Amino acid sequence: GAGRAVLRAVERPELVPVSFAQRRLWFLGRLEGPSATYNIPLVVRLRGALDVAALNTAFTDVVGRHESLRTVFGEADGQPYQRVLGVEEAAAAVELRKSDRERISADVESVSAYAFDLESEIPLRAWLFEVDADDSVLVAVVHHIAGDGWSLGPLARDLAVAYAARCEGVAPGWEPLPVQYADYTLWQRELLGDEDDPTSTGAAQVEFWRDELAAIPQELALPFDRTRPLVASHAGDVVELAFDERVHRGVLGLARERGASVFMVMQAAVAALLSRLGAGEDIPIGSPVAGRLDEALDDLVGFFVNTLVLRTDVSGDPSFADLVERVRETDLRAFGAQDVPFERLVEVLNPVRSMGRHPLFQVALAFQNAPVSDLVMPGLEVEAGPGGTGAAKFDLSFNLAESFTGSGEPAGISGGIEFATDVFDRSTIERMAGWLTRLLEQVLADPQRPVSRARILEDTELDQVLKGWNDTHRATPGAVLPVLFEAQVARTPDAVAVVCDGVELSYREVNERANRLARLLIEHGAGPERFVAVALPRSADLVITLLAVLKTGAAYVPIDPDYPADRIAYILDDADPMAVITVGDSGVELPSGTVRILLDDPATQQALGVRAAEDLRDDERRAPLHAGAPAYVIFTSGSTGRPKGVVVEHRSVVNLLAWADRRFEFGQLAR
Repeated sequence: GAGRAVLRAVERPELVPVSFAQRRLWFLGRLEGPSATYNIPLVVRLRGALDVAALNTAFTDVVGRHESLRTVFGEADGQPYQRVLGVEEAAAAVELRKSDRERISADVESVSAYAFDLESEIPLRAWLFEVDADDSVLVAVVHHIAGDGWSLGPLARDLAVAYAARCEGVAPGWEPLPVQYADYTLWQRELLGDEDDPTSTGAAQVEFWRDELAAIPQELALPFDRTRPLVASHAGDVVELAFDERVHRGVLGLARERGASVFMVMQAAVAALLSRLGAGEDIPIGSPVAGRLDEALDDLVGFFVNTLVLRTDVSGDPSFADLVERVRETDLRAFGAQDVPFERLVEVLNPVRSMGRHPLFQVALAFQNAPVSDLVMPGLEVEAGPGGTGAAKFDLSFNLAESFTGSGEPAGISGGIEFATDVFDRSTIERMAGWLTRLLEQVLADPQRPVSRARILEDTELDQVLKGWNDTHRATPGAVLPVLFEAQVARTPDAVAVVCDGVELSYREVNERANRLARLLIEHGAGPERFVAVALPRSADLVITLLAVLKTGAAYVPIDPDYPADRIAYILDDADPMAVITVGDSGVELPSGTVRILLDDPATQQALGVRAAEDLRDDERRAPLHAGAPAYVIFTSGSTGRPKGVVVEHRSVVNLLAWADRRFEFGQLAR
């Protein structure tokens, strides 16, 4: 725009500062040590008669052409700086190695993970693997501090031109580059200006991002398979992702209809999927932009790419068409403020830092719009492309590219999902690829469909959710609690059943005492569909009394003697029990007119002593026992109003106990 600083070759200071992007990678290198996390491999398959000497000289030519490839990084007063080496000092050379068809993939993966020492060695290494007499693989690995994905294009083209010239015995005749990376570094600072000057580009864009990213989620809730480690290993893997020409055509059509780009439609789809998977309604996604803000940078190898944080608002259950429009508006605002480096935003916004995750976003989306060009090298069939490093910078990174037929028709969108193996299993990401595909097919078929209603599960997954995980049917004993207890008495009559305050009672003793009390309660009118309140302190007698009530067929209403008098009165009034079982010194205040049975009353003890101790028969009860009869009534706390009584049937209690026995494996003698 008007007044924009002009990029040109300039006089350099004694210590050339690093760019903002380089500064962050230098810092991470010092913090984490050398690693392959930020490697960018270029893999070139060469079939035919290869002139190895010409290739090696051409490699030196390329390193001489691009200063960024022969730069090491020193430190002065705690600050990094660039030191450009001479071509001879850089000592760039292609390392020759033997390989074969079985080992070549592993060999490529191994060297792609080379760990650079940025302080002492240039950020470029190259290996040539001889697979067969006329089949070789060249692997050139650039550290991200010296290049980016776009840089692979000029790097490969320059290597091809230099190789062709060296095969003819001459130096490459390319035009000198108008600027070098060090010139860009100085220009970047001039372009942004002083952030203390509110009229500067840097100040205006920083303020924009401060507002744009206010209250951004510190971390997305993703469907992890494992807890995030405190320190990320950056180990990664990739699952392939492909959309056919039909989906591609639909994406293009919707993009045209909404005045958006293919990238924006795919961003909306990824955000919708993540929201559906529980990430929330505010989805920040990181996306690289070329950052080559001047045409003088187009053919230069260097770290120019910038990362924009694009927030997607999925709130309010929007249709997919509406979501694409939201994405379009947000992205266009962001693209207008792409001069400020992401690294500077991290410094300014100062989010909560963690060595376990990336700041401001953990999911990235990239469209590869600068693929490595078809290369022409004399006497060789050349196939070039980016390689993998087995590393992951983010939790998830969706990397995509469009394909077209010779006539320009859409041929599909393909790429992969790179994922951090610290937190994800490969199988989870494979399913995620399927979920994204199905979601995209659904919303493209009907863009007015709310994204929340788009189906993402395949048939087997849907069946698992609706049926498999809900198949909780289990066979439970078709009996009531007293019968089950009596069966246990028959199996282990002398085993200890109750222990309380130094008192131990066997199953036989508990059962006989409960039988005597049950017969006494029946004489007082206890039976099925009636309630008996029990207001006893914790004791062996409490257990026996509850069992006795159940043996009569009645349901017990437990009352804590420490309850306030008004709560006890309310429960008794609401439940309307036929009697209250308690003891004389319980301290329980019972409303007048309440029938009470005092267990410690001598008359009660005498009456119990003459009652039969064997198990009750149905003809002794007012009605037979059955599983649908109430077993007890439990009252809520009343913290949100008056206490409410909940009636629990025998079959419900039996079901709970059967589940607990299966889950915790209590065993026969568990109490």
